[in-house]
Amino acid sequence: MARPMTMTEKIFAKHAGLTEVQPGQLIKAKLDLVLGNDITSPPAIKEFEQISDKVFDKDKIALVPDHFTPNKDIKSAEMAKTMREFARKQNITHYFEVGRMGIEHVLLPEQGLVAPGEVIIGADSHTCTYGAVGAFATGVGSTDMACAMATGETWFKVPSSIKVELTGKLTKWVSGKDVVLTLIGMIGVDGARYQSLEFAGPGVASLTMTDRLTIANMAIEAGAKNGIFPVDSITEQYLSGRVKRAYTPVAADPGAEYIRTVTINLDKLTPVVALPHLPENVRPVSEIAPTPINQVIIGSCTNGRIEDLAQAAAILGGKQVHEDVRAIIIPGSQDVYLEAVKLGYVEIFVKAGAVVSTPTCGPCLGGHMGIMAKGERAVATTNRNFRGRMGHVDSEVYLASPAVAAASAVAGRIASPEEVE
Repeated sequence: MARPMTMTEKIFAKHAGLTEVQPGQLIKAKLDLVLGNDITSPPAIKEFEQISDKVFDKDKIALVPDHFTPNKDIKSAEMAKTMREFARKQNITHYFEVGRMGIEHVLLPEQGLVAPGEVIIGADSHTCTYGAVGAFATGVGSTDMACAMATGETWFKVPSSIKVELTGKLTKWVSGKDVVLTLIGMIGVDGARYQSLEFAGPGVASLTMTDRLTIANMAIEAGAKNGIFPVDSITEQYLSGRVKRAYTPVAADPGAEYIRTVTINLDKLTPVVALPHLPENVRPVSEIAPTPINQVIIGSCTNGRIEDLAQAAAILGGKQVHEDVRAIIIPGSQDVYLEAVKLGYVEIFVKAGAVVSTPTCGPCLGGHMGIMAKGERAVATTNRNFRGRMGHVDSEVYLASPAVAAASAVAGRIASPEEVE
């Protein structure tokens, strides 16, 4: 009889063709999807062409130019060209050109390219986003991506798991961003190093898919190998009409082993902010002294979905961005952008004095569309606030939810939504 297994262990066992696996075991697993972007794909393509002339499956590779696109300079244009030519040569099914693309971790779930029970790797650390739909998903390096495109498999060390037990329900203006920042504040940026964060408990049912995608996206910020949610009616409703192929959800076995359990009561959470220069520097907004800001970024693979823009629009409607603040709104995909237009959010943003960008990673990684100068300070719905992350090494990034970011844009300082309602 097989040992009781966690969600991640069960997915790995199936994809490795084994009855069971256990933490620390080295396995070779078959892959359901391999992802690359305009930064990581060019070096992967170079390595791939030294070992193969044909990808293992043109339908199981996704290439998304999103970090420096629309191209900001000659170098980024050359990288995008390398990706584009490879996609054409290999007849890659899921290549998303500018005008059809989005931020990769918003786009892939939206387009139904990730599903429960699958194993997905991507040459981007926030590939762990797809654990929100009950998949195992993790980031890898470009060399691993190259080998995976050639063979359709890769090796893993099976991670041990931490159970994150969620109870209660979120209150007004508290969202998935506050949940994951609170968790990282509790365990630290290395608190789950090479471990799986498995979310469980009655509180999961109160989380929207947007909440779950945001939480899974930032599992890596706690050092985790992956984050994963159980598949329930909310997941199934999200996947309906998106995923066209059969999939097999997994559930943790009774008696599955976890190295620890962390409990979070969602009823007790309040809006929080992560202070520079680590995502673990978490404080309630209500406890932060008046802190003037210069810039607000609402978007990214963490918070660029339509529900995120709805939060921002609810705050900004009928108000004005503070005269000392540059507010930049970045829809996560073309579909999100179009929906924001239909719902009137874009008009709200423009009338409030914000600028609305094409879908792009842009300022999150200090790429373009919002680079900061020395001494400037931003509130951002992005996922990292390392020194120099969004520009000059002496600039500062405060991580927050769309509601807090929008409230801060109006106030001209870090503020809670209640202050500007």
